[in-house]
Amino acid sequence: MRLHVHEWGNADAPTAVCVHGVSGHGRRFRRLAEERLAARFHVLAPDLRGHGRSDWEPPWDLDTHLADVLETVGGPSLWVGHSFGGRLVLELAARRPELVRCAVLLDPAIDILPHVGFDFAQDAATDREFASADEAIDARLTSGSLTPRSALEEEAREHLVATRDGKLRWRYARAAVATMYSELCRKPPPPTALAGIPTLLVHAEHFGLVREEQLEEYPAALGDGLELVGVPGGHVVYWDAFDETADAVEKFLIRHSPVSHA
Repeated sequence: MRLHVHEWGNADAPTAVCVHGVSGHGRRFRRLAEERLAARFHVLAPDLRGHGRSDWEPPWDLDTHLADVLETVGGPSLWVGHSFGGRLVLELAARRPELVRCAVLLDPAIDILPHVGFDFAQDAATDREFASADEAIDARLTSGSLTPRSALEEEAREHLVATRDGKLRWRYARAAVATMYSELCRKPPPPTALAGIPTLLVHAEHFGLVREEQLEEYPAALGDGLELVGVPGGHVVYWDAFDETADAVEKFLIRHSPVSHA
């Protein structure tokens, strides 16, 4: 399936593909692209199957999502993946390493423990409806989100839509999201899948999705090929810790771009 793509920058510049996480959409990368990346890179951010403005039909497994992304963007690229998107970048490195010029993993969901996946999937299957955008934003904030309200207001403008009953809901298929949490419980490729691929791993210090054993395992396996950066805030690091995350990502991509920007 060809996916709906959000796009920034000059099409002749090196391509950076940004892949969002579960229940997200490609336009979540707008600020990172517009303020930091689009001057040097052609930034492509697809809406994954079951999300945003792409088609929602199943299946929603890892293999299908990866095939969709490759059908949509293709070619060797710089890859940035957040959460589920980080797992997709890891899968791509394991299967088609020649397509990965470098990998940026933003608080990646490398794998989640089965009982955690169950809880996430059960929660995702709940129908959440809102009478207004403010109600939807307040629900996110009261759930413990560390995301600034301004980012959630932008999220609501893009991702909150009126459905047939007149209520507002986030623009994703609940069944797709629940399935994706199940997929994240599958055994991931080993860290060595990234061997020879320059990799930046940004982890949220106050969230814990990237577990301590992974923070030890990845540097041990990749050595100097890995840059490890911890940032404050919650899981959506490019919102919750924008400056720290954007600084790390921008410098890393410039350093590993196939074109010199000196």
